[in-house]
Amino acid sequence: MSLVPALLAAALLGAAPDSAVRRAASAQPAPPKVEGVHHGRRGELDVAPPRIEADVAIDGVLNEAAWSRAARLTGFSRFQPTDGEPATDSTEVLVWYSPTAIHFGVRAFAPAGTVNATLADRDRITGDDHVTILLSTFDDARQAVAFAVNPLGVQMDGTLVETGNISTGGMGNSGGAQAREGIDLSADFVFQSKGRVTPEGYEVEVRIPFKSLRYQPRDVQRWGINVLRRVTRLGAEDSWAPARRGRASFLAQGGRLTGLTDLRRGLVLDLTPVVTQRSEGRPVSGAPGGAWDYRVRRPDVGGNVRWGVTNNLTLNGTVHPDFSQVEADAAQVQFDPRSALFFAERRPFFLDGIEQFSVPNGIIYTRRIVQPAAAVKLTGKVAGTDVAVLSAVDDPGVPHGQPGRHPLYNIVRVQRDLGAQSRVGAVITDREADGGGFNRVAGLDTRVVFGKVYAVQGQLVASTTRPDAPDVEGVQEVRTGPLWQATFQRNGRRFGFRYSTSGIHPDFVAGSGFISRGNIARAAASHRVTFFNAPTSPIVSYGGDVVLDGTWKYDDFTAGREALEKKLHLNGNAQLRGGWSAGGSVLIEEFRYDPDLYARYYIPQPRAGNPAVMDTVPYVGTPSLPNLDYVLTLNTPQFRKFSGNAFVIWGQDENFYEWASSDILFVTLNGTIRPTERMRIDAAYQIQRFARVRDGSVVGQAQIPRLKLEYQIARPVFVRFVGQYVAFERDSLRDEGRTQAPVFFRTANGYVRAGAQRSNTFRGDVLFSYQPNPGTVFFAGYGSSASEPDPLRFGQLRRTTDGFFLKWSYLFRV
Repeated sequence: MSLVPALLAAALLGAAPDSAVRRAASAQPAPPKVEGVHHGRRGELDVAPPRIEADVAIDGVLNEAAWSRAARLTGFSRFQPTDGEPATDSTEVLVWYSPTAIHFGVRAFAPAGTVNATLADRDRITGDDHVTILLSTFDDARQAVAFAVNPLGVQMDGTLVETGNISTGGMGNSGGAQAREGIDLSADFVFQSKGRVTPEGYEVEVRIPFKSLRYQPRDVQRWGINVLRRVTRLGAEDSWAPARRGRASFLAQGGRLTGLTDLRRGLVLDLTPVVTQRSEGRPVSGAPGGAWDYRVRRPDVGGNVRWGVTNNLTLNGTVHPDFSQVEADAAQVQFDPRSALFFAERRPFFLDGIEQFSVPNGIIYTRRIVQPAAAVKLTGKVAGTDVAVLSAVDDPGVPHGQPGRHPLYNIVRVQRDLGAQSRVGAVITDREADGGGFNRVAGLDTRVVFGKVYAVQGQLVASTTRPDAPDVEGVQEVRTGPLWQATFQRNGRRFGFRYSTSGIHPDFVAGSGFISRGNIARAAASHRVTFFNAPTSPIVSYGGDVVLDGTWKYDDFTAGREALEKKLHLNGNAQLRGGWSAGGSVLIEEFRYDPDLYARYYIPQPRAGNPAVMDTVPYVGTPSLPNLDYVLTLNTPQFRKFSGNAFVIWGQDENFYEWASSDILFVTLNGTIRPTERMRIDAAYQIQRFARVRDGSVVGQAQIPRLKLEYQIARPVFVRFVGQYVAFERDSLRDEGRTQAPVFFRTANGYVRAGAQRSNTFRGDVLFSYQPNPGTVFFAGYGSSASEPDPLRFGQLRRTTDGFFLKWSYLFRV
């Protein structure tokens, strides 16, 4: 790779002027410190907030006496898209705590009329101006809880766990390298907030009860803290702590809340009863007049219990948890049929503390527990060790004795802090099912951070599996296999790299996890360089990366044979002033024929010596296919009324339907329109098309338009409509790469022609939601599915199923 030394040299040469500027700036004498004021850019990051025995009204007006005594955080810096510059708009954060809660008040200054805020549902404020408070209550520089509020007080919350999963660039990445890992918005916390827009900008007030937090079992607490501010008109993110992009850890660069004493959590006992009711209907086959048959299910009664055993340990229990599925998952296009699609967890019981079950390579995936009758889990941190234990009994509605039914899941995840930012972890999962089947997984993983920008990660896991049912010979053979991974990366400001290798044995099974594609080994190397201009420049930053990636069948890798897939990706990106970003890629690839994917493919062939007789023989594809693709991406800023993005791939790529080169077009368009403060319209369109190179005929195409219309009646109340259309068509298959012979599929009953397929389905969901806080909800919804013979006509749609549902739950905080 001759490009790698050139990129390294450019990065090292480009860093010198920037370093000189920083040294010169640091040589300037610092103004004297003001008592109670903590200026981030001056490094005044240790904050001792006052303890005040007072209650204040959470109204967004910071006029009570307690606020005049609060510690003040000022001196914010720009963090994205560039770092190291003073923030354009001033921000002042006030912090104090009472015996039962910690309080934050924020004064965010901005030019009149520039504040962007909507009255939205919870966790839907990423397109608004907002402030995010990060609290690392165990002061471990590895994980934090996040509390975000927009100028109207709408809440967004979650967790930030640093696992080293930071992108160094990538295919069509319009944003370039990530500056930090993203916040997982799955978890919800109970806290109070209120905000208001002012002539000078906006003010927000936040109260976080200690009941909602886990923290150290110490009399005197020290927590990590940082405060981020998103300014949409500038496409910028500001940080109170002067964090740098070129670091292996973002949280380690934050400040500290010190001297927190006599925190009174009280009894932490949350009881949440849940009742759900569904009725489902479908047309009666052959009935006159289009009669429908509706079946009303019995109400499902369940509940969740959360008990704070100690300040740092929480015990959760559930009986018959509902799936919280109020609308259909967004349909996804599949680039490679050998890779399974991932859908995120939604159930509140599993989301609470889900960050502590995080394991590299998806060893734990709680959606494997489909419909638990009961489950219990313990999560927390003891003496620098994260502990997470989960047990669940699945499939309550299926009679015992059937193979694979009523599996019992037991999952243990332990992580131990090492030094300032590193850690080592262990995982054990066990799935035992009726019929004697089981899957047991055990492994170790570690992440070691050093030199501020370097990190090494490793993982070794093994599984032992006995099938749920015997094979055709009556045998339940026990199989064992490993999974392993090693990664070395540098996340420098200007220069970064990532070297990784991994392998999944063909007998490795994660019965409690999610493995997108098994029986493979990979080796990849990427090098990234980024250049920064002044924030006022039309191009704020630009750069690129080079990626070499190889994928082998596992046994081919261990035997030193040729790779199944070879990829060279050349990527470029730019961040423009005002929040625009663009990217492009050239993808040079070679894919070898994978016989496992076409095991059921057969073609007719004249018999040797007797051409009049046709034999059906196994399909054998072209040995390899070359690919040359191009990628363009574009992201708009977060305008007051609109934001959008586009992703386009075109060129020559493999046609997996027929294992032949094809002309491809993949397009993804997303747009958000905010006509008013209360209304939001999300529109998306995807198309995936494969056309034969020889004659231009379309062998396969999928189109997925999706529309979500939401109206926020009040802060806890909204109504929403979601409509999604999936139009799919596939031509009759043939041996396009060689003989043009028709393709047949082998089945248990013989051979079936791989004929043309077409489906055009529409799904519509209407929802009324009342959710004053996490845990207390009332949902009422209606969903309907329909189909038609021709794609995207709508006038020919005929209902195929529909249903109504109700959900009620109430959070009792004892």
